[in-house]
Amino acid sequence: MLNATDILQTLDMLDRQHLDIRTVTMGINLLDCAHPDMDRCAQRVYDKICRKAENLLPVANSIEAELGIPIVNKRISVTPIAMVAQASAGEDLTPIAAAMDRAARSCGVNFIGGFSALVQKGLTDGDRRLIESIPRALAETELVCASVNIGSTKAGINMDAAAALGRVVKRTAELTADRGSIGCAKLVVFCNAVEDNPFMAGAFHGPGEPECAINVGVSGPGVVHTALQDARGKPFDEVAELIKKTAFRITRMGQLVARTASERLGVPFGVVDLSLAPTPAVGDSVARILEEMGLEVCGTHGTTAALALLNDAVKKGGLMASGRVGGLSGAFIPVSEDEGMIAAARSGVLTVDKLEAMTCVCSVGLDMIAVPGDTPAETIAAIIADEAAIGMVNNKTTAVRLIPAAGLGVGDSVDFGGLLGTAPVMPVHRESPAAFIARGGHIPAPIHSLKN
Repeated sequence: MLNATDILQTLDMLDRQHLDIRTVTMGINLLDCAHPDMDRCAQRVYDKICRKAENLLPVANSIEAELGIPIVNKRISVTPIAMVAQASAGEDLTPIAAAMDRAARSCGVNFIGGFSALVQKGLTDGDRRLIESIPRALAETELVCASVNIGSTKAGINMDAAAALGRVVKRTAELTADRGSIGCAKLVVFCNAVEDNPFMAGAFHGPGEPECAINVGVSGPGVVHTALQDARGKPFDEVAELIKKTAFRITRMGQLVARTASERLGVPFGVVDLSLAPTPAVGDSVARILEEMGLEVCGTHGTTAALALLNDAVKKGGLMASGRVGGLSGAFIPVSEDEGMIAAARSGVLTVDKLEAMTCVCSVGLDMIAVPGDTPAETIAAIIADEAAIGMVNNKTTAVRLIPAAGLGVGDSVDFGGLLGTAPVMPVHRESPAAFIARGGHIPAPIHSLKN
């Protein structure tokens, strides 16, 4: 039972602390859209997305208006297109991406994810064609997001795929150079990708999912930051308890929105992803939460420990609030999307190496990081491999979303606008890993993967 204090606290979280539902994402199975003719397959994809998601925007808008809860993004995720297009003739899968883009526009959503492939053990012909199509597909569409899973704790790391994705990232940057290489902001390389993630750019509707599902992603770094201001000087035990209680309230709101959307759309309720997803707005930063714990600047010594506490407390609090917690759930550290991270990176305190260490304990990985445009494909592939190794060994989801900003160098910035924010170009090591990447093959799964 809510009392007056609970209601007032919630109103304050919505009004002054940037609490929002970051996304309501509808997942749609497209396996029945397969067809030997590429154009027929693309048309089926368009038709089914429009049919299933035609009411997503009006329902989300009505919930937003009735409950007074901001829903920032309405999105769609689909079956990995490499599976759908497996039977289609033709090397270039861009026509399917174009159909996805048209469908997303028709439904009025912000993004559509699922131009994806799962290649942790190897590539099918459909996987190969999709990966080779990514640069053109992302350059010629606006709302389509792509992802490739190259590793897992059970399968190890596909290093041939890592090398290929290094080249794909470079080519995507070149093809969208006139827009700040924004194509790379819509491409994620995963290890241990999850099938019910509602957040872009890595969302796809996995093979184990139902015909259709509603997944909700909540946020609220500003709420946690405000709560911690009342705990200055307190021991970490009390800090963790305060974060857990705050995460509980945030997740309860997500649960309400998810169940309401599910009922009105007649679609199964999937999960609530309780990740703390920052924005470039002042007061909505994960970095500022870490600094509130006592760090002078995010990225200094102690940052990884502070992030570990935050991530764990968020998960514990959320699990008490919902029986359907899923997706990634924890704390995101996308540099360009977090006002505090941007400041720390510009100061030089927050480096790519420190961010890599932080990814051992956060929700995902190296996210929305701009690097010099002349960074070699082999260096990008090696960064991808490093992050995949963290995910593989620690049995967690990790990801890389790097933007080699064409024509820019360290000290420059690239502005994507909106939630994607501004990315300061960060230095990477110049010593070459080319011989390492050229070996190819497979890094075997760790010994603790053998659990059966």
